[in-house]
Amino acid sequence: MMKIFVAGVFGCLMVYLFATAPVALPDNETANKGRCHFAVATLFDGVNAINDAARSLYTQKIVGNGKLAGLAFGEDWQEPGVEKGPLPALFLRLTAARLEAKPPRMGLYLGSDAPINRSNLFSPEQLVSFETVKATRAPVFMTSQSGGHVGMYPDVAGVAPCVDCHNEHKDSPKTDWKLGDVMGATTWTYPDAMVSADEYVLVVEAMLASVQEAYQQYLDKAAGFEEPVEQAKEWPDKGRRYLPTPVMFMAEVRAQAAPSLVNALMPAHHTTGGASPCVF
Repeated sequence: MMKIFVAGVFGCLMVYLFATAPVALPDNETANKGRCHFAVATLFDGVNAINDAARSLYTQKIVGNGKLAGLAFGEDWQEPGVEKGPLPALFLRLTAARLEAKPPRMGLYLGSDAPINRSNLFSPEQLVSFETVKATRAPVFMTSQSGGHVGMYPDVAGVAPCVDCHNEHKDSPKTDWKLGDVMGATTWTYPDAMVSADEYVLVVEAMLASVQEAYQQYLDKAAGFEEPVEQAKEWPDKGRRYLPTPVMFMAEVRAQAAPSLVNALMPAHHTTGGASPCVF
């Protein structure tokens, strides 16, 4: 019975990952609603996989390649008359704002012990967990003082544009970052220790929608430039001053996140050292 149900969850998840719009759960999954629950760490693994894919894609193919095409990016991108796009950290902040406005109650925060923006400085309590994250390069799960559940994941410098931006920024407290350094941590919060399969899919859908809405904000800004940036079915690069359509961007996010999302739901996947994440 468990194999049948988990297979159904995988099927629904694939729809959410690769379809342009979600569809209703089939009757057999609806009948099983609430029967299978996952540890919240499994949910954190899933949304973090989406975030990693979106940020990596945005940093490398939009910001990195976009600069070669003559596009600019900066902290003041939202100011009237400024023809820039959001930096990767600001893209995450846009995503977090959209996610936190949705019903799943998932919180997203990017922090560091050496941030450019002081608002991203970890609190003393968070720094204790972050030191463990830096030392182990593995996620840390905890309960907050308010009773909510927290997952903190290492934010590793994986692409050159991210490292260069931090090293060259006038307000950066650290200017010797290297590829592979743990620059900070992506922190997720959720009120419940366990989530049903339906809740898992709901939060995954909300995260994907939030990424698309954040990207759409940049597209809307770029469309208003003195020389509007056209949308096309290709990535920007030298001589190609384009931005990919939302459908193209999100298809790549889904494709990159899919293996990790499926792995997070596998019965043998252990995020907290316990047994199968599916509890009946």
